[in-house]
Amino acid sequence: MNNFSNIKKMVSLAEASWDAASSNDLTHIRTRYTESNKLKTQNGHEFINMCSCSYLGLDKHPKIISGAIKALETEKVTILPTSRTRIGLSLLDEVETNLSRLFKAEAIVTVSCAAASSGVLPLISSGVLTNDKKPVMIFDRFAHFSMNHMKAFCGDETTVLTCDHNDLDFIEKQLKEAGDRPVCYIADGAYSMGGYAPVKELQALQDKYGLYVYFDDSHSISMYGKNGVGFVRANYEELNKRTIIVASLGKAFGATGGVVLLGDPLMRRKIDIFGGPLGWSQTANVASLGAINSSISIHESDELIQLQKKLSHVMSLFDELIPTINANNNLPIRVVELFDAERAIQTSSEVYKRGFYTSPVFFPIVPKGHAGLRVMGRADLTVDDITTFCQAVSEYSTSA
Repeated sequence: MNNFSNIKKMVSLAEASWDAASSNDLTHIRTRYTESNKLKTQNGHEFINMCSCSYLGLDKHPKIISGAIKALETEKVTILPTSRTRIGLSLLDEVETNLSRLFKAEAIVTVSCAAASSGVLPLISSGVLTNDKKPVMIFDRFAHFSMNHMKAFCGDETTVLTCDHNDLDFIEKQLKEAGDRPVCYIADGAYSMGGYAPVKELQALQDKYGLYVYFDDSHSISMYGKNGVGFVRANYEELNKRTIIVASLGKAFGATGGVVLLGDPLMRRKIDIFGGPLGWSQTANVASLGAINSSISIHESDELIQLQKKLSHVMSLFDELIPTINANNNLPIRVVELFDAERAIQTSSEVYKRGFYTSPVFFPIVPKGHAGLRVMGRADLTVDDITTFCQAVSEYSTSA
């Protein structure tokens, strides 16, 4: 019991901070979009969302919205609510073909990135994707909760370990001790609190020992690499047969849903049939498929390059005004450490009153004693937006 998680303890330790955030009106904010880059509450308060994962601002792109509407008008249905293993829309095949071309890998569309991990990780633990040998599964300590919460499920099938963040020595030690038993490392490609996985070093372990690697690269898709293929895919000339990438198409990609990218197309049949939630009757809806197709066309155009450049300029300005540990790392995620949860909540509350929402992060999102403000940059932010925001953060974080 509690070999892999202790949810009751987590709730007891975190609830006070969440109550404080709620008391300061920092949760359950309901809004509508304005014509600008601001949101507007029911009370008329307008603010810029500094914790949006739409890093390139594609969530409001007219072409993507039009693509969603056109797909609905063409298909004349919202969804085909049948297991895709049995019946699916031809539009789904079209979208997966286009994603496979974009990422140069076998692509499977999913309802969400979390659903992708819930379907694929148990299959890995069973051994059916690792030459019928149950692997040793090593989860990075900072792996996203959407993967970490599958530890207990996987632990019922095989050996599950947790390693310190980016601990290559630990991974290599397990590879040496495993003999002919496969080893699979589970990690983010780009982490939601900043920083990267050591992809090149992991490739070296793949070449030397045959390591399997499972990446969630949701936070670098679209912003990083040619055609926005993401940090992990950009670092593989060709995605090898021991690498699986999952990602969200609802963050910088500007659509919705998730995707599984396979280096080994032969894995697809097992995932299609036995991938749990990936084969259930709640498939990707028609509007999302139309939006994904339109986003692909943007990713294959020069417009994406311009948006990536704009985002880079935004983050360079932020790094100049507020230096952080993740400055200048080609990702749009920064954490302004304030250490104390109460201080982070108070600062976030005051900054929100000034017209900027930035989420206070505290345990269990970050380790205890490392609370702060998570800031996400966007390509549609102006110089004045960033300057005013940084001034407010600096002012209140100092006085809080």
